[in-house]
Amino acid sequence: MPVHEIRVNRAPVLTLWGAVVAERLGHGRAAALTLGGAVAGLNAQSKGRRLGIVEPRAERPAARKKPAAARGARRRERLVPLLGRTVPAVDTPRGLRAVEKGRPTTPTGVERYLRGKFGEALPEVRAAMEALAAAYEPDALEAKAFALYERFRPAIPAGTRGWGAKGVLDLDLVRALAER
Repeated sequence: MPVHEIRVNRAPVLTLWGAVVAERLGHGRAAALTLGGAVAGLNAQSKGRRLGIVEPRAERPAARKKPAAARGARRRERLVPLLGRTVPAVDTPRGLRAVEKGRPTTPTGVERYLRGKFGEALPEVRAAMEALAAAYEPDALEAKAFALYERFRPAIPAGTRGWGAKGVLDLDLVRALAER
């Protein structure tokens, strides 16, 4: 029986959509997962600052950094555009990975997060999003991806009441957007 709706908060929806879009834009699945996770993290930070829940970086206590020799050779970061954001990333021996807090993220962590949030519905949610992404040529998708997300993301209360709140992800809407 097909899944029509799932109650979930916005962060995993944006993470999965970012990964699906990144993959459609030519990134491998592992890289795409890390890029999707990073986009959701960047959005959460921005919203948290706007709502006064997260301190701006300049006001946070400075983290103690290890000397460069202790961190190993510093990889050259590059910026990857995705969903209207610019995601810092590095090339690793295993491929491109988004960088969070100065370290490459792992696709297994993002996949585990998505499985935990979507449960058994994950393959069906992914398939609906993949069909939507495939309905656009990569250049058009890159330009419209965030606006598409805004059309299907779960509705939540405004302001701080919506922080972390679950809403309904309507997969029939995602599928309908793919057919247009």
